[in-house]
Amino acid sequence: MTHASHADLGGTRGHGPVVPEPEGELWHAAWEPRALALTLAMGASGQWNIDNSRAARESLPGYLRLGYYEIWIAALCRLLAERGLVGADELAAGRALHPPRPVARVLRAGEVAAVLARGAPTERPAPSAPRHAVGDRVRTWAGDVPHHTRLPRYVRGRTGTVVAHHGAHVFADAHASGRGEMPQHLYTVAFEGRELWPDAADRAEAGALVVSVDAWEPYLEPAAAGPGDVHRDAAARCR
Repeated sequence: MTHASHADLGGTRGHGPVVPEPEGELWHAAWEPRALALTLAMGASGQWNIDNSRAARESLPGYLRLGYYEIWIAALCRLLAERGLVGADELAAGRALHPPRPVARVLRAGEVAAVLARGAPTERPAPSAPRHAVGDRVRTWAGDVPHHTRLPRYVRGRTGTVVAHHGAHVFADAHASGRGEMPQHLYTVAFEGRELWPDAADRAEAGALVVSVDAWEPYLEPAAAGPGDVHRDAAARCR
């Protein structure tokens, strides 16, 4: 299943100021800890992976008008419904109306701390030698991606410098769209602010910025390649 992102807002104007909240203020309503607990419990059940859940959240049509945990609970309902774990009548009633379907795993209360501490490492054996090295100039994929992607729109088609190579990791784009883990080399790419925001209105502010983005290999091509070569090759690997 493909999901277009409604959460790709980085680097754009018109969303109002960022208002920091008091340090340590975790909840705004009594139901929010329960939303977190339900999401963690179902995430551990084996019904979907972290990239499925991220795609479900970030592609919600009402993303911009929802609060943080409203997004989490709406995405959880979506994932449960898509997999037949709840019915529309149960969501409307707010309670179980049918016998539960079995799941692969159940996260018990006493296991939560250990499971969270263990995490879920994403590094995998490399499928091939890396195509880029630290210091290389690279250009990112410039076109639309027909599925959920971790490549921010504001860096697409821009040129930056590889500053770190992190080995091969689960390719989130493939993982979120049901194509398996497809491990790919992961890099940190640094972009000059004026490369990302070249418009005159932004140049003074952007001139002092360097923005670093973690990018998988299918997003990148050598900056020396012609734009047509970049787009044809990247299109084959990003889709």
